[in-house]
Amino acid sequence: MGRSERKQLVFTVKDKCRVCYTCLRECPAKAIRIINGQAEVIHERCIGCGNCVKVCSQDAKVYLKTTTEAASLLLADEPVVACLAPSFAAEFTDIPDHRLLVGMIRALGFSHVVEVAFGADMIAREYHKLMKDNERRATITSDCPAIVYFIEHYHPDLVPCLAPIASPMVATVRIVHKKYGANCKTIFIGPCIAKKAESDEVDEVLTFRELRELFQLNGISPDQVEAADFDPPYAGKGAIFPISGGLLQSSEISSSLYEGGVLLAEGRVNIRDAVKEFEEGLVQARHLELLCCEGCIMGAGMSPQGKKYARRNALNRYVSAKLEQADEQQTEKQQAEFSAMDFSQSFDALDRRINDPSNEEITRVLHSMGKFTATDMLNCCACGYDTCVEHAIAVVQGLAENEMCLPWSIEKLHNYIKELNISNEKLASAKQALQQSERLASLGQLSAGIAHELNNPLGVITMYSNILMDESKEDDPMREDLNLIVEQADRCKKIVSGLLNFARKNKVNVHETKLDVLLEHSLNSVIIPADVQLSVRIDPAYPLASLDYDQMTQVMVNLLKNAIDAMPEGGKLSLDIGGDESLLVMIISDTGCGISREDMTKVFTPFFTTKGIGKGTGLGLPIIYGIVKMHKGNITVESNADPQQGPTGTRFTLSIPRNTDHTINNLNQAQA
Repeated sequence: MGRSERKQLVFTVKDKCRVCYTCLRECPAKAIRIINGQAEVIHERCIGCGNCVKVCSQDAKVYLKTTTEAASLLLADEPVVACLAPSFAAEFTDIPDHRLLVGMIRALGFSHVVEVAFGADMIAREYHKLMKDNERRATITSDCPAIVYFIEHYHPDLVPCLAPIASPMVATVRIVHKKYGANCKTIFIGPCIAKKAESDEVDEVLTFRELRELFQLNGISPDQVEAADFDPPYAGKGAIFPISGGLLQSSEISSSLYEGGVLLAEGRVNIRDAVKEFEEGLVQARHLELLCCEGCIMGAGMSPQGKKYARRNALNRYVSAKLEQADEQQTEKQQAEFSAMDFSQSFDALDRRINDPSNEEITRVLHSMGKFTATDMLNCCACGYDTCVEHAIAVVQGLAENEMCLPWSIEKLHNYIKELNISNEKLASAKQALQQSERLASLGQLSAGIAHELNNPLGVITMYSNILMDESKEDDPMREDLNLIVEQADRCKKIVSGLLNFARKNKVNVHETKLDVLLEHSLNSVIIPADVQLSVRIDPAYPLASLDYDQMTQVMVNLLKNAIDAMPEGGKLSLDIGGDESLLVMIISDTGCGISREDMTKVFTPFFTTKGIGKGTGLGLPIIYGIVKMHKGNITVESNADPQQGPTGTRFTLSIPRNTDHTINNLNQAQA
């Protein structure tokens, strides 16, 4: 009787939610769904314990406020009775005398202020009678509405075990209606959020925090009111029930360890484990006293930052002082006056469990989070669930997301950073290559123009020099000068030829080439000093490639000569030819002096050389670059010239498609 239609008790302020999953971790019913990183309370699954409200440091979880409704009730014509929960002594420690608090409550417009502790006294009598019935099955206390909801929703088979006894709040409301008239209104004031949805027998429910707000809004303070005591009936030992085990003491039920008949549990972890083990038959207790909070003195409706044991001590002092002044005869007389009342309560099985998914579905989710073996199951609880399997189940049920797994998300982030770094490196390399190509293209056009203009004068100089040399006598002193003119003209002609090659005006004639033959021919064209150690490796799996034999020989010979020139005191020269069925990769590396960091950006620039005057034209590497590009390939260079940074040396890597016939033929046709 008197069960209230469930209200939504807790809400999320989305703008404040910081995705810490603390609320989910503290929710015993797992009544929080994570959507796009936001923690959303599922009203149908919420038991109103308020743990999420207490632990949210960002105030992103708020509970239902009813101060406006209570204020409207106080302005109406009917008398309104305040039913004050006994844990007030642990909340209002800033008010030196409880009678001042009663006076402040009266100043709000209440006609009477009664202690819910008297309802607890009456309920304790009911529990005492219940526990005397040895025939009855084991019972679970029903005074905490959050516990009742937890049993009804998630352990419906245990509903018959709930003690069929009303809570102290409901008992007090019934007593008030009998004593002060059925027409009077009641407002319960206490530490609990779940009370707001417990029963429709009470008109409104305020938390202690809401009561403080009303005091502040109405400008009511202890020094402005007249002290007043509670209205009858007066409470006795029931004032101790907000503390774990307090109900047992009020009921005079033994909770000794050796008897083992009573099990006390408080807090989200303990009550969940106790109920589960009790349901599985692992606990043989005849009575379970369960409090969802760590005693009512730690309820979500209490002021935040309160200390548990300081509050407990304050309540103990109040109860001790109260019992010292109590009139036992009057207490017994009052209890006898209401002993014939109906304090029963019925409960319903409201199964809101979600069926567990299949093992295949759980395994699929675990694999998607990189959990394949037992060692991958860290069970770190960072996601808000106790185990990785529980998290996976919640993902299948639509209550959680993969990204809630912190180790997996961090690993993904690291992988993204690595991929981003690689992409940045490729982008920087591509940008550098593009800039180099633009420079070379401009220089190529200039070089082609210069080469065409120089070819004819050089031909004339060479022809007439030879004619003059043929007409001169053997002993003519001019003959030596003419010979020098011919030699230098031939050298200029070679430079012009190099300029034409660099300008990519030569065609590429590709043929299927045996790489071992190309390598042997190139090595035979170079004189390798005795102090240079040669190392050659060629992959026999892919022996052929479509190349311009002569041009690729020129590439190999130039790179080999450069490597040998870089090792005047000897060293190691390595050639590695491999790749795969689609790409030919040739690596030429040496242990020479290396190329300085400043010169690395200039190595493919025409006429740039690190060799002495007369020893190099600065066209070797640009020509190689052009030949590789004509083959639709790519060339990169890595070098170190600083011994403090590691071994010195240079490494050229050529990557060329193995089958380039079609592409190069089209290019040749375009040039023609």
